[in-house]
Amino acid sequence: MTAFASTEQSAQPQTPYEHELVHMFDDIDTLIEQEQNPTHRRILVNYRRHGLLEVSGRYDELLAENMTVRHPHYRLFEGGQGVILDGMDQVHEFYRTLADIDMLVMWTGRQKMAVADWGFAGEAEFNQFVPGKMLGDNVFASIGDDAAESSESAYDPDAYYLVRRTLAFVWPYDENVRMIGEHVYEDSASKQITKVDKADVITGDRAAELLAPLIDKYSLEG
Repeated sequence: MTAFASTEQSAQPQTPYEHELVHMFDDIDTLIEQEQNPTHRRILVNYRRHGLLEVSGRYDELLAENMTVRHPHYRLFEGGQGVILDGMDQVHEFYRTLADIDMLVMWTGRQKMAVADWGFAGEAEFNQFVPGKMLGDNVFASIGDDAAESSESAYDPDAYYLVRRTLAFVWPYDENVRMIGEHVYEDSASKQITKVDKADVITGDRAAELLAPLIDKYSLEG
């Protein structure tokens, strides 16, 4: 087998979780193919590209001027708590911190959304591997060593868990089809937490390898 063939094979999903990851935007691909309004199509393409770049750890690209406004505003609510990120410095630091602890790998299940000139709103199941030492009521907030050490948890701190929960989300866009921010709200009654084998956990490097062939499927320009 040639080195090229080996690399090509390694970029194929090897586990059920990896299969979910690479197919997480199938519903969005269908919407993009069906959308006739050019502005709405560009919004959907921006969202799809944003998600794939984020999970791949390439957050500098999704925060570039052609995709995101210069002063983004994020509102993330989970477990009755909120994380507010106001401005590029705070948003960039949030992504950097998640990347440093390998917590950017998350993926959606089936999702439904409505898109308009102002942006879109939708609902989807979100999935994420979380180490037990960081598993509290609010995954968004538990992103630093201090939070991990100070939180009391009934979960095995040395194990990994798969967190599945439904999130509703609203993403506004500006007139140049750049993301203004993310407003994300958890349906706490939907949360399911399952202990998983560490061998099944998808690392950031593995996610980047799996998703790289998908990122440029659609152009931001049309």
